[in-house]
Amino acid sequence: MENLQYFCSVKRFKTTFSILTNVLLMLFLTAPAGLSAQESHVEAIAEDTIANPMDSVEISLLTCQPHDEVYSLYGHTAIRLQDHRKKGFDYAFNYGVFNFKAPFFVARFVFGLTDYELGAYPYSLFLQEYQHFGSMVTEQVLNLTPEEKARLYAALMENIRPENSVYRYNYFYNNCTTKARDIIEQCISGKIEYAERKDYTPTYRDMVHEMTRNNPWASWGNDLLLGIKADQATDQRQQEFLPGHLMYDFDHAQIYENGTYRPLVKERRLALPAGVQLVQQGFPLTPLQCFMALLALGVILFVAEWKKQKAFLLWDVLLMTASGIIGLMLFLMLFSQHPTVSLNLQIILFNPIHWLCLWSVIKGRGRRYWQVTAVLAVLFLAGGLLQSYAEGLWCLALCLLLQCIIHLKLYYKK
Repeated sequence: MENLQYFCSVKRFKTTFSILTNVLLMLFLTAPAGLSAQESHVEAIAEDTIANPMDSVEISLLTCQPHDEVYSLYGHTAIRLQDHRKKGFDYAFNYGVFNFKAPFFVARFVFGLTDYELGAYPYSLFLQEYQHFGSMVTEQVLNLTPEEKARLYAALMENIRPENSVYRYNYFYNNCTTKARDIIEQCISGKIEYAERKDYTPTYRDMVHEMTRNNPWASWGNDLLLGIKADQATDQRQQEFLPGHLMYDFDHAQIYENGTYRPLVKERRLALPAGVQLVQQGFPLTPLQCFMALLALGVILFVAEWKKQKAFLLWDVLLMTASGIIGLMLFLMLFSQHPTVSLNLQIILFNPIHWLCLWSVIKGRGRRYWQVTAVLAVLFLAGGLLQSYAEGLWCLALCLLLQCIIHLKLYYKK
């Protein structure tokens, strides 16, 4: 089992993004120390195989069903390379290898500076992990000519060399699914023509919601960090960052060469049937339920403050602290290299200003803070017409706005 965890954790190219979009609540991964010995074994067998005709070589796209772990909510993609004449040559090539123990890994990921790499490990180990989690694995055997197989074979062997295997990872634009697609396309003699999906132009946020529909807190974390660019309509190629979308497109794709067409996928197999998935019970309340409860409390306290003509300092501190925590995360995203998080309208209201002004409010000198916050709260609510906000965040905005009303009323009364 130790070897299984060692090799199979390479598929977790989506792990850290999911962790971060859950507001760093689930940092639980183990990391592979390296695959140099395994890569050497692959290359040794490859040298013997590449010299032989490619008729016995079969290359497939592997698509893995998501399971309940946070890092697997989006599924996974890999390439299988098998030589039927060589009993020991059956490997999964995976563009999701990373070292979670590398210095400043989380910080580098936050700022879009994470490097991933291509690794290879026995196909049997690949299936064992998904069997353990009860996830289905679908195999699409590619309809390639011997020349195309040789070209793809050579490209994978060249990519797996230590000096070539590392690449700059990006969740939407350059992940293990898009890397697998790209290297396959580059080795096709003709041109791959994908069947159009009419009337399907989801945003990146829509597609993320689709994959996290059973995990509301993961969805909330995604919506918190994703900015306005995630609300733009995507084209078919952009949608292929998700393994399921790429599998669908491969099924309906044709290779056009010299005036003739041939299907990209020769055969589709069920490599591993779906098993029993253990669903872990998370927090019993959804984000919306939590924020609605917060808003209800805010309304009750607002009525009490209005009657007493007095603002409750403890409530002020609680709201400002919570808003400052969210604001700090959004402020850090301004410096990230991830294109879809840099412009986030939620930072209009939720920013570090709440922490910077906290001491002034405690000392009773927060008039200017409440004036500015009232304006920002109105702008924030108006910005919801342009960007989808994290579920329930408008409840926190309304709580702040109610406190602004109380404080400004008291100031003007004085």
